Amino acid sequence: MSMKKTDLEKHLAKKLDGKLKSGAIPQRFGQGAKAVAAKAEAKPKDAAPKLVQLTCKLPADLAQRLRDRAVTVEGGVNAILTQAATLWLDSTAVAEQKK
Repeated sequence: MSMKKTDLEKHLAKKLDGKLKSGAIPQRFGQGAKAVAAKAEAKPKDAAPKLVQLTCKLPADLAQRLRDRAVTVEGGVNAILTQAATLWLDSTAVAEQKK
């Protein structure tokens, strides 16, 4: 004798309920959560600074000069642009203080 659709659904729900009740509690809950929190606190606080992607348009000749210079500098274009931006911001801050 075949079962009705509703009886089949009830039977599947009971099977699922049994699986959920018999399953173990994942480590991310309960006692395992303390271990995860301890790992997060153990990470060094003086990690490398977060890098943010920045997009800009430069004239072709300036971009080529940057690429040529980046070959000789450790860190590449990122290091050159970081240094240039830092120097520029520092010089404008000094100029504003003089006013």
